[in-house]
Amino acid sequence: MLDKDQIIGKLLENHNRLADMVSGLSEKEFCATPPGKWTAGQQLDHIYLSLKPLTMALGLPKIGLKAFGSANRPSRDYDGVVAKYHEALANGGKAPSNFVPDPVLYTDKDAISAKLKSNLKKLISHLDKYSERDLDKYLLPHPLLGKMTLREMLYFTIYHSEHHYKVTLKNLGK
Repeated sequence: MLDKDQIIGKLLENHNRLADMVSGLSEKEFCATPPGKWTAGQQLDHIYLSLKPLTMALGLPKIGLKAFGSANRPSRDYDGVVAKYHEALANGGKAPSNFVPDPVLYTDKDAISAKLKSNLKKLISHLDKYSERDLDKYLLPHPLLGKMTLREMLYFTIYHSEHHYKVTLKNLGK
């Protein structure tokens, strides 16, 4: 199990790596669109769109989270969450429409990167009010994976940015 400090470190590492990589792309790379795939800018915007509701949920008073229920099982470990995500993707899981990014202009790449980093900073500041026990107690709904503990949701968020980093590199032939 990763503790809260390790989770924060991984969130920062993975999201900053993706944002910095996309920010450093040429216009041709940034706008490249393999058939049926998102551009690098859309990959980054998708991560921002995915991070936004989690940040908002963690900013709620804890009493607000009780509406989603309390865990009746231990949190899955990181590898368990990743395996569940891969299974969902293998079974045809796709991003719900509210997480599908619009086209992203090259001129907007720094703004999207800044929005993502600002939102990530806010999410991390919200984590201050949660104990290790809280991370395993409170639940949030995930549109593809169902109800997850906060710890599991944070594990997913860590992996999700890594997944889209790798997809972006693959789409660029790197």
